[in-house]
Amino acid sequence: MKRVLFIDRDGTLVVEPPVDYQLDSFGKLEFVPKAIGSMSRIATLGFELVMATNQDGLGTESFPEETFWPVQNLIIKTLEGEGVHFDDVLIDRTLPEQNAPTRKPGTGMFGRYLAGGYDLKGSYVIGDRLTDVELARNLGARAILLRETEQGRSMAEQSGLSDVCALITDDWDRIWQFLRAGERTAVVERRTRETDIRVRLDLDGSSTSRIDTGLKFFDHMLDQIVHHAGISLDLQVRGDLQVDEHHTIEDTAIALGEAIRRALGSKLGIGRYGFCLPMDECRAAVLLDFGGRIELVWNARFSREYVGDVPTEMFRHFFKSLAESARCNLYVEAEGENEHHKIEAIFKAFARALRTAIARDNFHFELPSSKGTL
Repeated sequence: MKRVLFIDRDGTLVVEPPVDYQLDSFGKLEFVPKAIGSMSRIATLGFELVMATNQDGLGTESFPEETFWPVQNLIIKTLEGEGVHFDDVLIDRTLPEQNAPTRKPGTGMFGRYLAGGYDLKGSYVIGDRLTDVELARNLGARAILLRETEQGRSMAEQSGLSDVCALITDDWDRIWQFLRAGERTAVVERRTRETDIRVRLDLDGSSTSRIDTGLKFFDHMLDQIVHHAGISLDLQVRGDLQVDEHHTIEDTAIALGEAIRRALGSKLGIGRYGFCLPMDECRAAVLLDFGGRIELVWNARFSREYVGDVPTEMFRHFFKSLAESARCNLYVEAEGENEHHKIEAIFKAFARALRTAIARDNFHFELPSSKGTL
């Protein structure tokens, strides 16, 4: 089935004029930086391209058609000159107070795409407003919000639309790179007689987390991975802590490792390798290779039985289980006097190694292996 990019116009492809918000003269026409070049690359990715725009009161005295169409036609012609051809252009002329079903985020203009034959789950709405994100939700698609990242994230969170956003960025280059490479997310559920685990992972996330394993120190360490690797993680664990901590920590590592492996997908363009990190009087080194082979080399000893509510013997087992599930080579070494600092340094160093290894170079989108396989 065909995938579609539903692309807003004002504020997304072209700069929205201040004050009256009407692009009704050539003097007001200005393309958003990098939009033309990025769209020319996006046009080669196999999506149908649909321009979808609200033009308040188009055809009325306040916004005559003769002032709209010359600018609109120049926008279309300019993009066509760069190889960008829209399969459809959808324009709603109503005013906001009319609450018309055809006005975004309503889906009244999108009937042909809702009738079947389109992969809406694999489609995206690209726009600069929350109404574009709402439209994506209403279509059953994902949204790409063209906003400064922190501002956009705050807007989405406050509106309860974070899960709809596949990407929040103010850089068109980032959009085409994302669309070329695809999302790197995974959902893993693991249920045994000992644990019930659900992991939702986004390797290209925004360092957001919701973690509850029942072990507070373990939660704190896992949150270090999220923050320092620049990923997003929703991890909910219910384990048999009345027995001990072993099953909860081991099965969390297995589920998280599997989520990393799934999210990496083809591994095209990744760094593959990755970090030494000092923390106060401690230092930790974590070397990582997503080459598909499995090995753990562990050189860290602890003088305390517990740190917080976690047995120190379980940290080696956590990384061993994660390496096996993620199918990676992992070398961990740490020295120091403070056991809390030592363990935290290991998790932070792992996170930075992970960040380096999963980073993608979309301009060299190839497998990082001389063998041609990973």
